[in-house]
Amino acid sequence: MRNRPLIGVTLDSEPAGGWSTLPWYALRQNYFGAVVAAGGLPVALPHEPALAEAYMDQVDGLLVTGGAFDVDPALWGGGAPHPKVTLKPGRTDFELAATRAALARDKPVLGICGGQQLLAVAFGGTLVQHIPDEVANPLPHEQPNPRTEPGHVVALTAGTLLARIVGTTAMAVNSAHHQAVATAGAGVVNARAPDGVVEGVEHPGHRFALGVQWHPEYGVDPRDPAIFAAFVEACR
Repeated sequence: MRNRPLIGVTLDSEPAGGWSTLPWYALRQNYFGAVVAAGGLPVALPHEPALAEAYMDQVDGLLVTGGAFDVDPALWGGGAPHPKVTLKPGRTDFELAATRAALARDKPVLGICGGQQLLAVAFGGTLVQHIPDEVANPLPHEQPNPRTEPGHVVALTAGTLLARIVGTTAMAVNSAHHQAVATAGAGVVNARAPDGVVEGVEHPGHRFALGVQWHPEYGVDPRDPAIFAAFVEACR
C-alpha cells in the first residue's frame, strides 16, 4: 500500500533545438511541486498512446497539464485550424488516450489550462479556436502581467465540485490562453470569467473529473492549493 497516491503527470514536448539537439520533454517544476505538497507521488508520462491504457492501470490519478499548443479542431468537429492554432499531435494523441482511459476506469483526472480544454473534448464538448475572433469585448486572457500574479477573477457555479472544493463564489486567477471551452459536452461548466469565457468544467458522472483554465500550481489565489489537495485525496 502506497502512502502517497501515484499521480501520472503529462509532459510538454519540443522538437530538436534550444535545450537539446534531439527532441525533448519538459515541464515546469511547480506542477510536480504542487502534487507533492498535496500528498501525491508524481510520475512523468512520455507520449506513448499505445501505452496509455497500461499507464492508467498503474497510476491512481491523472494530471493533464497545459502548454503553448492547442487541441486539434478535427478532434471536436471544429473544421480547419485557425491561423493562431499550434498543434502538437503526438502530445494530444497520448493525452486524449490517457484521459479517456482514466475516465473509463473512473480514476480521478485534473486538467489544467489546455488540459481542461482537452478534458472538455473528452466529455464530447467543443472549443473556441481563438477568443478575440469569437468573444465580444474579451478580457486579455493572455495576460500581460507575470503568471505569478492574477489576471482577472472568475465566478464559480454554485453546487459544483469546484465550488465545494474551494468554498467560495469567486477566485483570482492567472490567465494564459487564446482558446477556451465553448460547450462542455456531457460535463458542466463550473466557472466563468466576467466576459463569459468558460474557465472550468467538470463531469458529475465521475468521482473526480475536473478542469480549470487557470494555473493553480502557481498558488495565485489562496484557495488554489485546495484544488490539488482535493484531487490527490480523491486518488487515495
